[in-house]
Order: sequence, then structure tokens, then C-alpha cells
Amino acid sequence: MVLTDTHTHQYYETIPEKRAALMQRCIDNNITRLFLPNVDAASVPLVYGLANEYPQYCYPMLGLHPCDVKENWEEELSAIMNAHQQNKIYAIGEIGIDLYWDKTHLKEQADAFVKQINWAKSLDLAIVIHCRDAFDEVYEVLKQEADEKLRGIFHCFGGTVEQAQKVIDLNFYLGIGGVVTYKNSGLDKVIPEIDLKHIVLETDSPYLTPVPFRGKPNESSYLVYIAQKVAELHQTSIEKVAEVTTENSRLVFGI
Repeated sequence: MVLTDTHTHQYYETIPEKRAALMQRCIDNNITRLFLPNVDAASVPLVYGLANEYPQYCYPMLGLHPCDVKENWEEELSAIMNAHQQNKIYAIGEIGIDLYWDKTHLKEQADAFVKQINWAKSLDLAIVIHCRDAFDEVYEVLKQEADEKLRGIFHCFGGTVEQAQKVIDLNFYLGIGGVVTYKNSGLDKVIPEIDLKHIVLETDSPYLTPVPFRGKPNESSYLVYIAQKVAELHQTSIEKVAEVTTENSRLVFGI
């Protein structure tokens, strides 16, 4: 069985012994494919560091997180784009629109989102979308930019069946993480309606820790609890969930 964590910030752990233990727990739990999104220019060396330390398990991506889009976003994004020459990358992310904390930079976030979508298309890469309290705004951008090259993952999907179908129709997979294990998330009603062929798994480690560890820092080895919950909701085995979602990740990332 091979499980794929399509979205983890496990590189935030910089103490070598702790980082090695995190990776060993992943391997022990059959989580042997980890995709690493950066968030800003400063996090690029951390992403590359973990990916180069564990090249058989870790795959980097690059992008400017919407919460890091400020007045100087073009300068910040330029630094990130220049860094792609240093390492092979497998997607552009995480990118998108986040209106949860602050609506001040909506225009800048949308502009940065479009620019990075076009960057992904120029490299023939998927995008990994961060969307928080901004489904309509993100969807409008995606509709405008939709073509045969636009594809990717809607990270941390927490919407309705109708919203899921809109995302799927635009050639995106739904990234399902720890929230699916939360009692009042509503995803227990949505996930059974979505074919596994449209789902990938993720932790968003160290955030959004699944039950039974909710309240503690998340880690990629906990993906097994997310896979188990999806299997339960689909009334199938964890092995089947691992097989289908890992194949989906191969299709979207090309590896």
C-alpha cells in the first residue's frame, strides 16, 4: 500500500533528529510520497532542503500563498519564480485567494493568482489552490482562465456537493484532509457523493490535525487516519482508497 500526502509543510521542522523521526513515521505508515508547497520566498530553501534530503519521498512545489500577498507581492513572487531554476518542481502552489483574515488585498491576491496560473501553464504544471472564505472569487478566476492546460488540486476542500462538482468540472481534484474527521465539518455528507477518482489525500501538516490527535501539531504520518475515514465514508478498504488516490496524485503531478 502506498499513501500520498499531496500537501504537507513538514519542512517547518528543522531539528534534524525530529525531522528524521517524522519521516520515519511516514515510511512506517506507508506514506511514501509527500508533496511540499512553500508559502513565500523565505520558505523556498526549507522546501528544497527537505526534498533534497529525502528525494525518493519528497517533491517540491513553488508559489506565493495568498496570505503572503502584500503591496510588494510582485517582488516576492519574482524571487520565488527565479528559485524554480534551482530544483525540479512538480506544481505551482499553494496559490489562490484567502479572505478569512483580511479582505484588504483582494485585488492583489487575484492578480497574483492569475499570474501564477499563467506561470503554471507555461511550465505545463498543475496548480494547488488555497481557498478560504473565497469560493466564488476563486471560481470566477478559474472560469476565466479555464483551458486544456489548467488543472490541479483544490486544497483543503470543505464545500458542498454542488461546489465540488463545479471544481471537478474544471479539471481539479479535491484535496481532502483532517477536517473530514471532524464531527461537524459536513464532509461526511459530501464525500460519499464524490467518486474516489476525484479525490486526493493531504494533511496540511502541521495544521488541521485529524481526530484522534486534534489539538496537537499535525504530521504527514497521520494521513492514515484521513484515509481510514474516507474509506469508512465510501464503505471500502483503506487499501482501495490508497490505490485510487495515489494514482490520482500521479496523474495530477506527473510522477
